[in-house]
Amino acid sequence: MPPKNNKGGAKAKELSEAKQENDNSRPQTVFERAQAAYDLTRPPYDKEREELGGLHALSTVEKTAYANWFCTGSDELSCLSKKAQKELWKQVNETNRPLRRGQIDQPKPDQWGKDKLGRNIGDYTVPQYEQRIEKQAQLTGLKALGRSFASKRLYASKGLVDSSTGERYILTEEDIQAERERRKEMAALKKDLYGEKMGSYSTDPEWDDIVPIPQMEPEGALAAIAYPEDYAESMSYLRAVMAANEYSPRCLKLTEHIISMNPAHYTVWLYRFANIQHLDIPLLDEIEWLNGVALDFLKNYQIWHHRQLLVEHYYPTISGSPDEVKRFAKSERAFVMEMFAEDAKNYHVWSYRQFLTRKLGMWENEEHGELDSIEGMIDEDVRNNSAWSHRFFLVFSNPRYATPESHATEPDAGVPADVVDREVAYAQAKIQLAPQNQSPWNYLRGVLVKGGRELGSVKGFVEQYVQNLGEAEKEEVHSSHALEQLADIYEEAGDKEKADLCWKRLGEKWDRIRFGYWEWKRRSMKTAAASS
Repeated sequence: MPPKNNKGGAKAKELSEAKQENDNSRPQTVFERAQAAYDLTRPPYDKEREELGGLHALSTVEKTAYANWFCTGSDELSCLSKKAQKELWKQVNETNRPLRRGQIDQPKPDQWGKDKLGRNIGDYTVPQYEQRIEKQAQLTGLKALGRSFASKRLYASKGLVDSSTGERYILTEEDIQAERERRKEMAALKKDLYGEKMGSYSTDPEWDDIVPIPQMEPEGALAAIAYPEDYAESMSYLRAVMAANEYSPRCLKLTEHIISMNPAHYTVWLYRFANIQHLDIPLLDEIEWLNGVALDFLKNYQIWHHRQLLVEHYYPTISGSPDEVKRFAKSERAFVMEMFAEDAKNYHVWSYRQFLTRKLGMWENEEHGELDSIEGMIDEDVRNNSAWSHRFFLVFSNPRYATPESHATEPDAGVPADVVDREVAYAQAKIQLAPQNQSPWNYLRGVLVKGGRELGSVKGFVEQYVQNLGEAEKEEVHSSHALEQLADIYEEAGDKEKADLCWKRLGEKWDRIRFGYWEWKRRSMKTAAASS
């Protein structure tokens, strides 16, 4: 078999290597490309002259070529004879250098500036730079469309007529939505190209007429607050509309946005309520929105203060209709119970419930069922002290019989005896369910005080939880709270010895964590007895 001819393969390899060498010699970056263009416009051997330190370092041939290049571009060329000109051009052609007269300044690595990351754009590859230029052109086009939108809006506001159609300029919702989309696109391009961030309000045409007022921090502030960008922008627009005393639907949306980020901002809530007053927003619309906010931020006080303001504002519109009041009270209690399902001891919600009871007159159980509702909560959790407190408020603040301004810890002769009897029996029944539960014991004591009755009136009931006191082996105490109340009953009756024994045993065994308190009670009683 004859040997293979490898000439074709060798030639292909040579072409590939030549192509690779040619590709490597091509400018890779924007700066390299500009430098290559600059080099093409330089005189022959000018680069060598610069690198070697002057003309003296060039050969005679190189010096001649360098000088001839300048002569071809000067007016002195016409002064030479035809023969001399011919010889000059011959020598120029022999240098095999392009003859260009474009004046190009020598490029600098940083003349294109820096990108958002601080990188020199001159270090971009050519494809990267072309992509950047394309995005800049796109941004320029979007800005032009934005200027057209602004002009159309201005013409529409002035009622001008389009000379090409003979019709008035009209700014449609489609125009506004298209501008919003353009601005979102512009915001994305600015962020990509320059690192600039445009907020949701600066990209919304609806807010173009507002000049935001930014937060001004003192120079050299030691603890400047680093607000999130969205929050800082929203607040700057809020300051502007508040300074202009503007009340509008867009301001209402603005407060909603800020509250979603910072529900504890008291000023925003007040401004929102002012907008509701000026715009006459229906109560149920605002309540529906507020319910969602309350469920998202369970421990927020401002939400419930705002709710109180709403009720105060709208109550005069329904006060003349008992049925409307009743319906509203029912719906509010339903939501309050929804809140309690999340947190049965939420202080802000209980405070609002007391306010609601006073404002809507939810005292009578037959009409509003408020007492039944509270009993249901106590049945569900007999240790819910908040529910016990509301029951006490509901029963002993009823304006039908309670003395106005009567303090919670002082007797009230206006409270009917049957009400006191009912509440004593209720507290005793709950104590029997959980004798060591402090809530019904405190409630029982409060009922007796409001009813003007002595603590000793329930002595028999209390003593069943304390047996053989002081007898080490036989002593039984089923409730430390009963033992405490028994001490007060003995002291009230003047039996100081038994009262002292009760406090002593509380400190020694049944409530040792409060030993110091019980010893203080003992000393106080002895001091009072000695001084009397």
